[in-house]
Amino acid sequence: MQQQPHFARKRGSVSYLQKLTVLKRMIAEYTQENAALVDEIVEVQSLILVRKEERKYLLRKLCEFDGAVAQQVQRAATQASTPSSTSNSLKPKKKPSETERRSSTSKSPRRPSVKSNKKKFVQPVEVDSIGRPIFPIDLGRLTIHSLGEVVADRQEFHSEEAIFPVGYVSTRLYGSLKDPTIKCIYTCKISDETGVPTFAIACDDGTKEITGDTPDVCHSLLLQKINDALSLNVVSTRPRGNEFFGLTHPTVLHLLQSYSAAKKCVNYKWTRFEVSKTAETSKDYNDAGLSFDYLQRSINLCKYKMAPDVLQKPSDYVERN
Repeated sequence: MQQQPHFARKRGSVSYLQKLTVLKRMIAEYTQENAALVDEIVEVQSLILVRKEERKYLLRKLCEFDGAVAQQVQRAATQASTPSSTSNSLKPKKKPSETERRSSTSKSPRRPSVKSNKKKFVQPVEVDSIGRPIFPIDLGRLTIHSLGEVVADRQEFHSEEAIFPVGYVSTRLYGSLKDPTIKCIYTCKISDETGVPTFAIACDDGTKEITGDTPDVCHSLLLQKINDALSLNVVSTRPRGNEFFGLTHPTVLHLLQSYSAAKKCVNYKWTRFEVSKTAETSKDYNDAGLSFDYLQRSINLCKYKMAPDVLQKPSDYVERN
């Protein structure tokens, strides 16, 4: 069998090396371009959230100065929350038969829907002589200062997984907006403005209060500010607003479900709870968007990746191939 000349093999290997070099360069360019596009998308999304908040802020100010506008906004919100009722009212009503009238009178009131038959365990809460919870309620990394009042006649004040009581106040420890490596107290509140709930997160470091029409909007803006303060993407801006406020904490849901008005929240899906001394106090310990300790871990990892030759490797750092 005739062997291929050595110079031919060498020339062929050189051409493949050149192609490999070109491919590597193209991959690097595409990677950089993709990273730039991702950063641009994140920036645009954050700007959209900011513009929405500015628009809502201006609308609230306008409602404060002009009562007629406030009434129009409240009327529009009420109509938007009940579209089916207005459309059904235009249809001619069918006269019920005798059988339907009998069955309607014998029907029991509508019960709230239940998420599942599986019970969740909650820790016992200290109550006063008439059975009301004694505040503040310590739930580990979360502290409840007021449960507020459940608003059942407006669907904006509850969802399938949470109830948004007016006057609700909670606090938790998290990184400061000025310096996320410093621990600060965040106060979460729910208020009623122009007939819809307003959610607010305030930090005790003197920075401006963050407000929004949902807990997720507030939490997303907070996480973006944390990244901006460090000029690093140390935490995902995917919001978990209900968890940050503590609205989906089992103990909070259990207490809110004890309110008589909570039974009238038609969209909320009830959960079965059972009081247990061994119940977990907090489940946000492994999320950098909720836990101060995990936020610090994420910050240290990001800094190490930027300067691995200078900084000491974190003890829990796992190098990926």
